[in-house]
Amino acid sequence: MQPEHVERVLTWTQVEETAASIAAMQEADGAIPWTTGEHTDVWNHVEAAMALVVGGQTQAAEHAYDWVVRTQRPDGSWPMKLVAGEVEDHSGETNMSAYLAVGVWHHWLVRRDEAFVGRTWPAVRRALDWVVGHQLPFGGIAWSQEWHDGRPSRVNEEALLAGSSSIYQSLRAGVALADLVDEPQPEWELAGGRLGHALRGHRDRFLDKSEFSMDWYYPVLGGAVRGDAGRALLGERWDTFVEPGLGIRCVSRNPWVTGAETCELAMALDALGDRRRALQLLADMQHLRAEGGRYFTGYVFPDDVNWPVEHTTYTAAAVVLAVDALTGTTPGSDIMRGTSLAPHFAEIALECGCESADRVAGVS
Repeated sequence: MQPEHVERVLTWTQVEETAASIAAMQEADGAIPWTTGEHTDVWNHVEAAMALVVGGQTQAAEHAYDWVVRTQRPDGSWPMKLVAGEVEDHSGETNMSAYLAVGVWHHWLVRRDEAFVGRTWPAVRRALDWVVGHQLPFGGIAWSQEWHDGRPSRVNEEALLAGSSSIYQSLRAGVALADLVDEPQPEWELAGGRLGHALRGHRDRFLDKSEFSMDWYYPVLGGAVRGDAGRALLGERWDTFVEPGLGIRCVSRNPWVTGAETCELAMALDALGDRRRALQLLADMQHLRAEGGRYFTGYVFPDDVNWPVEHTTYTAAAVVLAVDALTGTTPGSDIMRGTSLAPHFAEIALECGCESADRVAGVS
């Protein structure tokens, strides 16, 4: 697929307009909420910062990453929800906290800014140390830790498939950063080996969220399942979630397509080499584009209405990153394909106490 084919869907000028729409919703302290007046979580905030870097909004992106470093807690986590600088939900979510590693590695790929890596690396290290400390015996990562009276309390000792899949990508980005700064983190590699095995061979051990499309495609998007195994996985529920001409459903039982999930599936397809269907999905979701390059969250197709009636930064960010992936415009366009990340971890099969070759597990 050549870049000019993508430009039939969106020009780079339109991509830059969308990045500017994200910057316009950024709060004074650097936080990027879901939409104006809504809450901020660190995962979607980092994704938005990545899109800002791609779209040339460098100052806004730096402001966003400064916010991340400033709001990290001593244990390495972030609150799950902040509204206008105030904590609404103190719980720590492992996937959210891990994702800073992906953002920092992406920033390095695009900007090659050693000073930026130097000032964000300590936060990445604390975050991933906290995350791997929540690995469960079967290899998945416990999805959250509750807080009570201002301090960590009960760990929710169940793992989410989509969240753990994203953590797999974050660990690869973290190991790449560790190599860059010459601070090897072998415990992250071991955790990644155990996690990769769980994502490939024991998806039944994760919480059942199979009604959500994210649980379907995220093992591919996060990089744990690729090649023929990835193509087979996406083929299993294609007809359940994909609405031709509109995008993909967020939840299988609801007639509601969402832009962010559609773009993420497009990037998963691109990572498998299926650029034709990736481009088609990107084109299909453009009915959500609004004035000024903003994007509605979703569309209820029986009623022919956008719902919720809001423009979300995370949807806009997913569009920007998907276009970059399909055009190769910036040096960070590979971030989801993952060839610039650390190599796939040696798979640790806990049930037999041995390691198995990645090629057997469907990684390529």
